[in-house]
Amino acid sequence: MKRDATNPARALAAVLLVLLAPGAHAADGGQDWPAFGRDASNAHHSPLKSIDRGNVAGLRPAWIFQTGITGYFQAEPVVVEGVMYVSTTGNHVAALDAKSGKVLWTYTHKARTEKIFGPPSNRGVAVSNGLVFEATMDGRVIALDAGTGRLVWDREAVRPEEGETETASALAAGLGAKPIQGSSRLGFKMPPLVAEGLVIVGVTGAGYGLHVEDEKGGLDGGSVVGIEGGYGRRGWLAAYDAKTGEERWRWYVTKEDGWEGVFAATTPDGLPLNRDIPAEKAAADKHREAWKVGGGSLWMTPAYDPASGLIFLGTGNPAPQNFGLTRPGDNLYTMSLVALDVRTGKLRWHFQQVPHEQWGYDVASPPFLLEARTPEGSVKAVAQASKTGFIYLHDRATGRLLSRSEPLITHKNLFAPPSPEGTVVSPGPLGAISWHPVAYDAVSNRAFAQVRHGAATYTVKTVPASGNRPEIRYTETSEAKGEPTFSTLTAVDLGSGKAAWSRKAGSRLSGGTLSTAGGLVFSGEEDGHLDAHDAATGDILWRFQCGAGIGGPPVTYAVDGRQYVAVAAGGASFTKASGFGTGDALVVFALPD
Repeated sequence: MKRDATNPARALAAVLLVLLAPGAHAADGGQDWPAFGRDASNAHHSPLKSIDRGNVAGLRPAWIFQTGITGYFQAEPVVVEGVMYVSTTGNHVAALDAKSGKVLWTYTHKARTEKIFGPPSNRGVAVSNGLVFEATMDGRVIALDAGTGRLVWDREAVRPEEGETETASALAAGLGAKPIQGSSRLGFKMPPLVAEGLVIVGVTGAGYGLHVEDEKGGLDGGSVVGIEGGYGRRGWLAAYDAKTGEERWRWYVTKEDGWEGVFAATTPDGLPLNRDIPAEKAAADKHREAWKVGGGSLWMTPAYDPASGLIFLGTGNPAPQNFGLTRPGDNLYTMSLVALDVRTGKLRWHFQQVPHEQWGYDVASPPFLLEARTPEGSVKAVAQASKTGFIYLHDRATGRLLSRSEPLITHKNLFAPPSPEGTVVSPGPLGAISWHPVAYDAVSNRAFAQVRHGAATYTVKTVPASGNRPEIRYTETSEAKGEPTFSTLTAVDLGSGKAAWSRKAGSRLSGGTLSTAGGLVFSGEEDGHLDAHDAATGDILWRFQCGAGIGGPPVTYAVDGRQYVAVAAGGASFTKASGFGTGDALVVFALPD
């Protein structure tokens, strides 16, 4: 993309407009989608209701923006005062007229390194006080002028290739000719949070793992390899001055003093972890410094409560990934929901969902805030949907567990350790509920989650010593053969913790959910369909084939009284084996006149 604010004709060459006549006007007036999740609660719910159960079947494309860059389009657009801001694959940014799709300006990002973690996806920008903020895969936090796209400041937060080891190459040689992707390279995927004059963002890539392609050329259907020893990185969240880009504070996920914790035999909610605690304690002295490379990626934007001054975020897996022998203890504060002081970054409380985690169950889906209805009355709460298949409710002030939903999947050998024979465990590392946002409707007290059902085989393997290279042990994680694999859109009553309804999807669900006051839930599929469900029953009322997998969360907004729904369709997975194509389109829908 090329930034060209003075030549609209050239900019419009990159845009396909399928314009409808000026349509029906929403009675509720124009409303923006000004931040990730719509606001700092991360609820992904809109009060707009011009598009509702009765008329959603008439939804049609209003305009389409083509980025010109195919694949990995996972961004959630932001709409402020009638202008839409969206980031693309490769961290480019575009500002569009939210009513027509006309390009106002574009920013072309020039990466300083090609060594990044995973595919070059970005999940969105933040807009505040005339600036557009983005955190990039090559380790930078930048601010752009919202009116022109001009670069205002550029802060290099980390170099992705710093701290790499030769272990990846050694293991790759032992695995033969299969293509390898991934290492502990730090960069950013999440949309930033802007609060108290700070731009807050955390790194991914800290939990060391190699991704090995399968015979079809895909990664999701291949395997994830976690290597014995200290070869990860230390995850962190940092706050930058919104005006200057200067770093104000940094919080590290791995705890320097006492990251072993209490050697918990169960999760905090009582599920057995099947740990060999005596063996871990015996190995603890040898691995006292494992926290220095202990992992803990941060995948999605924190929720923020201005009243308490707290931000809430989920942390990722410890390193080495899926291999716990060289990191004895609970590995604090990985695999946790944490609350930090927004002004200082100081830890207020944590809830570690899976101590000493070995299965890839990152706390990845963005937390969301709500007023929990408990027998003791209303409690200001934070909710977190987990890869293990539960939705947890916590007291915002203390972290006390208020309740946990029923399991939204069928567990199999949950928390059984990897073994040389291969251990089949459900869920696998892709979820139940991964990074995809969960929508929450306070009126119905329901959360709407994309839930993946599937299992993985966790196998401990060995690459024999060769020459000067020592023996390397690792855990390989691959799709479990013969186990059912499918997705459901599931509505969870957060009062009872039970599923109100659950609908099986035609393909894997992706991108996250959006709920509206019109009684609708929008959800994307990997095969390219965007679906509108009745929020009360789960019935599909409308669907549209967008031409490529839905990669990002849908949003809705209104301009001049007309309601729109927008979603990124660029391919939902970085696997070539999914069977579905990739694309480059932001598709925007509205009702016809």
